[in-house]
Amino acid sequence: MKVLIVLTSHEDLGNTGKKTGFWLEEFAAPYYALRDAGAQLTLASPKGGQPPLDPKSSDPSAQTDATRRFDADAAARAELASTKRLADIDASDFDAVFYPGGHGPLWDLAEDPVSIALIEKTLAAGKPVAAVCHAPGVLRHVKGADGKPLVAGKSVTGFANSEEAAVGLTDVVPFLVEDMLKDHGGRYTKGADWAPHVAVDGLLITGQNPASSEPVAEALLAALKGQ
Repeated sequence: MKVLIVLTSHEDLGNTGKKTGFWLEEFAAPYYALRDAGAQLTLASPKGGQPPLDPKSSDPSAQTDATRRFDADAAARAELASTKRLADIDASDFDAVFYPGGHGPLWDLAEDPVSIALIEKTLAAGKPVAAVCHAPGVLRHVKGADGKPLVAGKSVTGFANSEEAAVGLTDVVPFLVEDMLKDHGGRYTKGADWAPHVAVDGLLITGQNPASSEPVAEALLAALKGQ
């Protein structure tokens, strides 16, 4: 069971002068859920090396058992610091792909032709793709076999407009995940703000927010075991 985890390389929060990147909980919880289930993990990012961490995800209020475990795990931190370049990855080497969120993916992975091709190739091969929180934004330009937007007609979720408004970044992000999924024909669903909510449609698994990260990983494991 080989799973590729794809992280952002983007660190600038629009024109605010502040930093962004990936959200620690959305990486750490799935990382351990998958690893503890016996998955062999490979980490990649567009630029390779250390992906930028959203500094807010290191706040004490954002910590969970998984993030504390990661902070104490020198081997895992070393693995994260040396991600492979996404362009050097062969999709056929993996059984599934997982995208953690954070605002960073809205700028780079959503527009990255290598990431887009990776998702299309993985799904075409009958393998699952999972994304949580802002990471469903990576589906923005992904097409299905019929040439239509991948999410068209599919049950999907992702960071809600109300959640983006709550963090004050509605006018900073390049697009709103909820709006994009709806505009591309997705059957968008959401739970309460900040509560776990997962949508599964065939091989496509999406989660709404940080609290959904471990449930998304569990759904991905279920999909893998069902293959």
